[in-house]
Amino acid sequence: MSSDPAGASAPPPTGPGHGPAVSRQDFDALFEAVRTWGQWAAAERGAWNRVTPSHVQRAAAAIRSGTVVPMGRPWNTRPGPDNGKPALHYMSDLGDVEAPEPSAYKDFLAVDYHGKGVSHLDALSHIAYRGQLYDGRTARDVVDAAGARFGAVSALGPLVTRGVLLDVPAARGVAWLEPGTAVHARDVLAAEEALDVTVGDGDAVLLRSGHFRRRREIGPWNPDTASAGWHVNAMALLAERAVSLLGADGDSDVRPSPVEGLHSPVHALAITAMGVPLLDNLDLEALSAACARAGRYAFMLVVTPLNVPGGTGSPVNPVAIL
Repeated sequence: MSSDPAGASAPPPTGPGHGPAVSRQDFDALFEAVRTWGQWAAAERGAWNRVTPSHVQRAAAAIRSGTVVPMGRPWNTRPGPDNGKPALHYMSDLGDVEAPEPSAYKDFLAVDYHGKGVSHLDALSHIAYRGQLYDGRTARDVVDAAGARFGAVSALGPLVTRGVLLDVPAARGVAWLEPGTAVHARDVLAAEEALDVTVGDGDAVLLRSGHFRRRREIGPWNPDTASAGWHVNAMALLAERAVSLLGADGDSDVRPSPVEGLHSPVHALAITAMGVPLLDNLDLEALSAACARAGRYAFMLVVTPLNVPGGTGSPVNPVAIL
C-alpha cells in the first residue's frame, strides 16, 4: 500500500478500543479536579510558569552526546486523507529582481496549520470548553477576527525544558500502537518502568504511538476517525506530575473519543483546564531510535514558535538534544 499522501490510503484501522467510555458528568468532574485556574499571576502562560531557570539548567544537564534530533514534519503541500488543508509553498521570484547582480530567489509560505498535516504548537487561546478559555476567560470576549488578546502563542515565547519520551510501543516491544488505542495512566507507569525514566515537575512529555512508522509502512488514513492517544484517565496522573507541556505523534487525543459529545477531550483538559500547551503531529521516529541507541529517554527539548501576536499557535520544528 502506498504511503504517498496523494495516493491510495490505508484501509480503515481497527484498533483494540478507545475505552472505557466516560460520561460528560464524569468528564466535568475530572475537568474540575485538574483545573489550575487562578494559580499563576501570568495566567496566559499557564503551566509554562512552572519552568524556571533551574528547570532549563536541569535540561542542559541531560545533554551527553550533543546529538540533535528534529521532530517537525516536512512542509506538507500534498492533499491526502490526513492532510485536508495542504500548506502552500511556491516561488515568488526566480532570480530577476535585483539586476544586475546578485540574483535572488524567493518563495512564499502559508498554512492553516491546526489539523493533521503540520507539526505545530497549540497555545492556550486555541481551545475553549463551555465557552471558556484557560483561567475562566470568556472566549468571545478575548478572541476575534484580529486574534487572541489572551493566551496567544507570543505569550509563551521559546520553550526549553527537560523532555521525556514515553515510547509506549518500545516499552511493549511492538512497532506501533494501532489507531484507536487508548493510553491510560497505568501505561504511563509501565512505560516509565520499562524505559527507566520518570516524568517530573516542569517536564515536557512526548507520547510516541508509532503513528509515522505505521504510516510509512502501511499508508495514510484519516486520524480524525482513528488515532492512538491519551485516554482522559491519564490526565490526572500527568496533572499530579506537574508537567509543563504535552506532545505526541498524533494530536494527543485518542479517537474515537471515549467521552460522549466531545471530539477532543484531552485538548480541553490539557489546554483549557490545566493550562498545558500541546505539540501536535510530531514525527518521533528518529527520536525513538536515538533514545534506544543512547539507552535513555530524557533530553533537552527546545521549541521556538513563531512570534505571532494574537496567534492561537504556530508551526514548529522542535528539537531534542541528547
